[in-house]
Amino acid sequence: MNTNSILTRDEILRYSRHLILPEVGMSGQERLKSSRVLIVGAGGLGSPVAMYLAAAGVGTLGLVDFDTVDISNLQRQILHSESRVGQSKLESARERLQEINSHIQLNLHQGKLTSSNVKNIFQEYDIIIDGTDNFPTRYLINDASVFMGKPFIYGSIYRFSGQVTVFDVSRGPCYRCVYPEPPPPELVPSCAEGGVLGVLPGIIGTLQAIEAIKILLEIGDPLYGRLLMVDALSMKFHEIAIPPNPGCPLCGETPTINEFIDYEEFCGVPQTDNEQHEDEMTVHELRQLIDSGKQPTIIDVREPVEFEICRIPGATLIPLNELPAMIHQLHTAEDIVVYCHVGIRSRRAVNFLREMGFTRVKNLSGGIHAWATQIDPDMPVY
Repeated sequence: MNTNSILTRDEILRYSRHLILPEVGMSGQERLKSSRVLIVGAGGLGSPVAMYLAAAGVGTLGLVDFDTVDISNLQRQILHSESRVGQSKLESARERLQEINSHIQLNLHQGKLTSSNVKNIFQEYDIIIDGTDNFPTRYLINDASVFMGKPFIYGSIYRFSGQVTVFDVSRGPCYRCVYPEPPPPELVPSCAEGGVLGVLPGIIGTLQAIEAIKILLEIGDPLYGRLLMVDALSMKFHEIAIPPNPGCPLCGETPTINEFIDYEEFCGVPQTDNEQHEDEMTVHELRQLIDSGKQPTIIDVREPVEFEICRIPGATLIPLNELPAMIHQLHTAEDIVVYCHVGIRSRRAVNFLREMGFTRVKNLSGGIHAWATQIDPDMPVY
């Protein structure tokens, strides 16, 4: 045994299957032990990333999250369990990761990643891994990674498909090279709106963990300048080249972004101000209308599978993508209330109907989720 090794006798046994790989060996495992990796998000992607990097012996893992464990997380977020519902995700993660590997150091950063704290957090780590599900944080991660010269391992999931790449401007493009502008918020349904196969984050997160280990060990061919696209339904992996963009406002030849910006505003995320817009209706207002006998036409623009789970009494199902073809069934003179799961798809439907001349149409604020939690507690939530 090498008495100068920074690995203990127990660690040598633990990592023995790594140590006999010529690409890893003692020196590689010692490098992993000396490495520091930050995972932003302890959810679907963050779960397999954290668990596999902990098992692999990455010496210091940082986790950023602000949320608590919800029972709807358990279908895919394997860091957490039924006994930890209601607990901080970071504390839940600490318990699970310490069970996996007591030799590693865990740094928990409770709260949201923001422009004001990102530098202080990022400076402690060698690699940043994106386990988020929203554009403002993703653009913030990218910009901070570019400013601070950190590799940024990107992953995203939706329904049955996912994407993985590594952004590092010293070797390829940044996130803004590929996505210079975020899509409008109403066109980007979350996993809560569109769904996600529970196993899919395991595939994408595991790929992110592999990329991190390759970069830390300086082995193999990391996904610099290559976007790996995964279709779980057909089980096909497709790769496309993503070259640097000379006109990128962040890392291009004449950058115009030199400091952190308001990422919520940049991504068009509405500010929480408790202000009700004139074309919105609360679930309590809808309840009062129904009780008074003045029930409006209620349109449910969710998918049929969601309609089977729960529905507001008297609602007519017209999925959003079928609305243009079914518009002849509606009349511009009638009062119409449109709802979906949480109010995103129904906002698109209301905007469309108003463009078509419907002036007496309102979006149900909070969707059927608000109805179930505020009006009908016996209604299933999802």
